[in-house]
Amino acid sequence: MNTVIFRTVAPGIAALMLVFSVFVLLRGHNEPGGGFIGGLIGASGLAVYGIACGVREARKAMVVHPITIAGFGVFIAAISGLLPLFAEVPFLTGLWWIFELEGREIALSTPLIFDIGVYAAVVGAVSTIALTLESDEEHF
Repeated sequence: MNTVIFRTVAPGIAALMLVFSVFVLLRGHNEPGGGFIGGLIGASGLAVYGIACGVREARKAMVVHPITIAGFGVFIAAISGLLPLFAEVPFLTGLWWIFELEGREIALSTPLIFDIGVYAAVVGAVSTIALTLESDEEHF
């Protein structure tokens, strides 16, 4: 699709989809959403940008190769599963740390770290697939 309107609107739509994907990621532990669906929304935003502006421009915008993002996500998810072993509880047991910042309590948990890892793995893997299918190049 190579219309002027789509090329003009696509960067805004992609940015909005990426922001919404982070919102879905962060609310997913207590309400519907999470790392997987947030990652799909984020990868869809990148795919829209790739379709409108071209694969080369989409890869420039990503800065980091999507496979690297996917690998980082798998690494983060594995680390979140291993952290409970240091507390002498079973693998993938949820742990919470409560921090106080300017009078507000902020909770960091291993399920959130796991969701962030899943998010990165899904964004990287689905973006790689989408950009590869859209690409006209023979060599990747």
